[in-house]
Amino acid sequence: MKNITVQEWLPIEMIYNNGIVKLKNNKFIKILKIIPINYNLKSDLEKESILNSYKIFLKTCNFNIQILIQSSKEDLSNHIFNIQKNIQKKENKYLNYIAQNYIEYINKINLNKKSSSKNFYIIISNIQNKKENLMESEEIIKSELKEKYFKIKECLSRCGNSVYEISSKKEIKKIFYSFLNTRKNIISNLK
Repeated sequence: MKNITVQEWLPIEMIYNNGIVKLKNNKFIKILKIIPINYNLKSDLEKESILNSYKIFLKTCNFNIQILIQSSKEDLSNHIFNIQKNIQKKENKYLNYIAQNYIEYINKINLNKKSSSKNFYIIISNIQNKKENLMESEEIIKSELKEKYFKIKECLSRCGNSVYEISSKKEIKKIFYSFLNTRKNIISNLK
């Protein structure tokens, strides 16, 4: 059995400057980052409106999407240090008492490993038809992915979410790295 390199194993052929990724199977993808609203804090009327907007999103997006959620444990020690530093400057005993209770609460969360952050992504894709002129086909695909991005952004914005186009090569590589190295990230965050 021949050993293959990571570059041979990865399905990525090329990352373009506009944030579109060409895979080795002639598929093109675009990654969108979603900053969600806190649905639980909304009133019943707002929740109903959000759900109706989300239904419209699902009906409008008549193309395949993939939703990815990435959780990572957070180290809150810097946050605790900053609070302690600010407490030393304050002479108000009541504020110091509140801050100490807050630090105890954060330490408890941190010890139980319940502190985490989540990143939400939507991946949209198009497949290149091999029979067409490759250069023309790539431009059409890039244009279609852009249209899909605007459609998703418009629909999810109605729900109150923010949608960002990941367009820099550096950010895309960072996202791929974080998904491919989840064990390493988990271990480093637990230390």
